[in-house]
Amino acid sequence: MRALLIKSLNLFRKTGLLIRKIRGKTEQDIANERIVSGLAWEEFCDTLKAAGASLTFPGTPQDPFNQAEGYRYLTRLTRAGLMAFVEHADPKAPTLHRVVHETVKMGADNPDNYYQTAAISGDYEYRIKGKRNTVKYLGFGTQIGHYGQGGSMPPSGYIEASEIQLNDDDTFELILSCQPQSHNWLPMTPDSGTLVVRQTFLDNTTETPADLVIERISRNADGEIIPHNVPSELTPKIIDDGLRSTSTLVAGASLLFAKWARDFSAHSNQLPQFDQEVSNAAGGDPNIVYYHSHWALAPDEALVIEVQPPECEHWNFQLNNYWMESLDYQHFTIHTNKHLATYQADQSVKIIVTHQDPGLPNWINTCGHESGTMCFRWIKAKSHPQPSTRIVKLSELLPNKPAPLTSQTSSEKIDA
Repeated sequence: MRALLIKSLNLFRKTGLLIRKIRGKTEQDIANERIVSGLAWEEFCDTLKAAGASLTFPGTPQDPFNQAEGYRYLTRLTRAGLMAFVEHADPKAPTLHRVVHETVKMGADNPDNYYQTAAISGDYEYRIKGKRNTVKYLGFGTQIGHYGQGGSMPPSGYIEASEIQLNDDDTFELILSCQPQSHNWLPMTPDSGTLVVRQTFLDNTTETPADLVIERISRNADGEIIPHNVPSELTPKIIDDGLRSTSTLVAGASLLFAKWARDFSAHSNQLPQFDQEVSNAAGGDPNIVYYHSHWALAPDEALVIEVQPPECEHWNFQLNNYWMESLDYQHFTIHTNKHLATYQADQSVKIIVTHQDPGLPNWINTCGHESGTMCFRWIKAKSHPQPSTRIVKLSELLPNKPAPLTSQTSSEKIDA
């Protein structure tokens, strides 16, 4: 359904462009007409209206609470699209900015992550200047296309901090280019269109995110790097393209994740490993193994998740709503991770998802939701153990409440 909708929209637009080109009009001429006539705005609004179909996609909850979250979700996607494709869409003068954050969420966004993105193009070279600081995990990826084009986002290059040579003062430079570089190189292809940066915290109250700046560059005859961050002049085509990409993002992403959530319902309250190729194609981190699923609990039930964490860079578990937005991690405990979790004597972890606080370690708050989606992830793990899950009555947990365990406050114990 999603693919058919996006293909239909793109076919309609391409057919119109082809007819106008046959009549001798350039793309800029066509954009001028669309802006002056108001057609660009009308199609933007029409596509946003069509995006509402994701809220009635088969399997979606139809109660007022979940539908209200769904409409808020669409407004958030719209806000993200306008930021990415209208305000910061110029690959000649890229800007690292946050599209996904505390109040814009999509695709099981990670509460431990500080996401940044920038528009790039395979026609240019770029340089990221940075200072590593103390954030636990720092990864850079280039991707082909973006969600606003209605297709997938396969990776075209990836590098993480352990592969980057740092200076003595913790600073570094990273070159983004299609041509291989001998030092700190993030590959691109001619089709690369997006840079994604993931900064992952063990504890965001104590760690400092990396300081990063991106700039377009060229080289003189001696190979010396010259910054060229002069932005493009505003044109009708830039706005026409931006509105089109924004509306396609809202329609495409909302339907994509509505389909995922429906499919997850087939294994509700379990955590099977997610297809890595599907994850990568949707823009997922290739160093992460994901376990996506659906959950549903009665008022007196608890979901118990148990696993022996492997040696890994990081791991976490989170709870999302049906639309695959992480729940409100600013104000509630909706996730745990390698640093925050309380461990059993054998270094295994027991996570408890309930509607009310059972007074036990590793409690995950449902925040008033009766159901939703969830995600477990291993980052750069040596192995990928399968988390076990079971539904129990909340009353079964309380009589055998264990003595409080000491919370592990550093990762060294597991890594040892």
